[in-house]
Amino acid sequence: MAVIMMLTGVTTFTALIWGCMPAGYGRYAVGGSKLALSPKVAWLTQEMWSFIVPVGLIGLHMIRGGQQLAHLQILLAGMFLVHYAWRSFAYPLLSRGGNPTPVLIWLLAVAFCMYNGLLQGCDILAREDERVGMRHMVGSVLWAIGWGINLHSDHILRNLRKPGESGYKIPRGGCFEYVSGANYLGEMLEWCGYAVAAGSLPAAAFACFTICNIGPRGWQHHQWYKERFPRYPKHRKAVIPFLL
Repeated sequence: MAVIMMLTGVTTFTALIWGCMPAGYGRYAVGGSKLALSPKVAWLTQEMWSFIVPVGLIGLHMIRGGQQLAHLQILLAGMFLVHYAWRSFAYPLLSRGGNPTPVLIWLLAVAFCMYNGLLQGCDILAREDERVGMRHMVGSVLWAIGWGINLHSDHILRNLRKPGESGYKIPRGGCFEYVSGANYLGEMLEWCGYAVAAGSLPAAAFACFTICNIGPRGWQHHQWYKERFPRYPKHRKAVIPFLL
């Protein structure tokens, strides 16, 4: 499953960058689709599986009389579930407006979240005897930094427009002073940190897929901003400060 995820990520990266195929939703949606969901409903019902599936696996493990979770399992489960508890249930309630999400894209997202929830949940349950060490702590700190950047960047994006305003503005503040995709930078840091802490192929595959999927989206946002705003800050990079 992890190898399939990595191959899918590389394929997605290739399609988005060399295929010049922007995401078919949000600001890149072309025309209206009769088969579409409201953005809040789509986001909630696609992301929630990344939370529900691992929680279900852990609950089933406990019901069947499995051993109590070890410290490392609690750490990894906490990192994964804290992110998706926020992204699944709080984030869509706080978001404002947005374009409808095509049903096909929603279905693909649902399938991925179920698949990844199963993969990461099984991986967490498979490491009962490991103890928390320096590598795990370094990974968790990197995860926390990424999560903080992601939360702050989302806050900036939510408050770009005043009530009643429409259209797009240049985001400013925080890591947006360095990159156009500050929210993507934060999420990539999160899952790279998680992969370091987990030290497993499934976690590395998820980090790889995340970079391959949202890295090109950050680059597309960067190009879009530069084309739309002639005075867009020239020192900003796409997703990696000072580099790319």
